[in-house]
Amino acid sequence: MIPVDRTRIVVRGHRRDNAHVFKVTLKTSGRQFSVVAGETVLEAAQRAGVALPYSCRAGVCGSCKATLLDGRCEYPRNPPLALNADEQAHHAVLLCQAVPVTDLLLEAREVTSVEDIARRQLGMVVTEKWPLAPDVTGLRLLPARGERRLKRLPGQYVDVLLEDGKRRPFSIANGPQADGMIEMHVRHVAGGGFTSWVSSTLKPGDHLRVEGPLGTFVPREDSERAMIFMAGGTGFAPVKAIVEHFIALGTRRAIQVYWGARVAGDLYLRALAERWAGELPNLAFHAVVSDADGAAGLRTGLVHEAVLADQPDLSGHDLYMSGPPAMIDAAHPRFLAAGLPEERLYYDSFEYAPDVLAQIIAGRAGIHDLPLP
Repeated sequence: MIPVDRTRIVVRGHRRDNAHVFKVTLKTSGRQFSVVAGETVLEAAQRAGVALPYSCRAGVCGSCKATLLDGRCEYPRNPPLALNADEQAHHAVLLCQAVPVTDLLLEAREVTSVEDIARRQLGMVVTEKWPLAPDVTGLRLLPARGERRLKRLPGQYVDVLLEDGKRRPFSIANGPQADGMIEMHVRHVAGGGFTSWVSSTLKPGDHLRVEGPLGTFVPREDSERAMIFMAGGTGFAPVKAIVEHFIALGTRRAIQVYWGARVAGDLYLRALAERWAGELPNLAFHAVVSDADGAAGLRTGLVHEAVLADQPDLSGHDLYMSGPPAMIDAAHPRFLAAGLPEERLYYDSFEYAPDVLAQIIAGRAGIHDLPLP
């Protein structure tokens, strides 16, 4: 067995001098791109126009997981928190954090649908603000005067750029619009400076600067399989965008939407999801709450367990899930054990900002001990 630890993964290959540029080869497609010293595989792939799956860009969600077939990489920025010991022993790597020190051969999925979409910054103006729930604020923004609308796909997200250089990622809750409007669902996190400001101070007419589109949590239309969508909390935002995309296409594929929250009041657009189910014969909606005292007659338990109770065999499905890392972590292995192929599991694990991630690493708390995004 090749030795593996939390800061580096070593397999066959000889290290080059750091002044060299390293070559990454994707086994399935044969595509190649170069990585300069100190650059992550994901950064280099994006620079080369190669679209690899990713979400958090912080090493905690596992969306960018790939298999290292040959070569050597290290993790000088953040430890690969999303990899367990068994995955590391089988040479799994996180492309958002892995920095090559030799040429690499990787087994990795590609998302060709987002390759031609350029990422850029633009100014936006808040046009609407309204309460979705006691701790969730809805926002609608339009490109500022002179700005071009973002070219994007349903399910992607943007980073809001703060004056102190920090970033806050937010999923876009609607599909592309002719006027460039984007909708966000912002949960107020206790102690969160930006979300507190959004809740208390931000008003229509204010300007925000964003960068995007980001992420590879997008619709896959090359299938006729039944679809399951699972959301946790404000993870409903990108699920809403993708489901509405399929509805607009007039898809006849079976759609099951599961939305989990702590109490019934946290399902802030439950009426919308129920309306989908009432109007579309091929769509069913399932609300699940974890706190029995706040159930208000709804199904109780964990949302991924509700999916498995209803669909014990997932081999014939495509499954999309979005929400906090703890939900993704719990569901991922269970869904694979139920027969869902890895390549048909698409997920958006809500990102922790770098300053919050630093708390995780410094305190060795792990993702389950911090507030949910």
